Amino acid sequence: MNQHPYLRAYMAGIAVPTAFLLIAMTAFTVARYVYNVPLAIERVVVFPMAVVPNLWGLWNILYVALLSRRHVSIGLFGAVLPFLLAPGAYVATRLVGFAVPAFVYSVFPFFFPVVIAIYYLAWKYLVALLNTIVGVA
Repeated sequence: MNQHPYLRAYMAGIAVPTAFLLIAMTAFTVARYVYNVPLAIERVVVFPMAVVPNLWGLWNILYVALLSRRHVSIGLFGAVLPFLLAPGAYVATRLVGFAVPAFVYSVFPFFFPVVIAIYYLAWKYLVALLNTIVGVA
């Protein structure tokens, strides 16, 4: 199992956000087209669908390549990722002219630590498990 360890790390990294995005997009589609929720998120949906799983995969490759042998916590390493994704999401919304609702800015300071905790737990338990299954941890 020593062939292509970085490819296996990439695949283990993208599995968690890809599965979550399938659930999130199903909920969005039902809300938008069944219940007629007037939220035009189609313009910014490309960012989470394309960038987030790829960044998780690349982040996992970086962890496997540089830090896994140094006994750095994979949970803490994964908890750093929202600090890259949040500014990227902000820039993406500005580039496409998506009007972010005002309440998002007011709840962001309270919600962001929760996101960091969720990322910590997802990386500590889910990505670490997948890394073990594919034999890169």
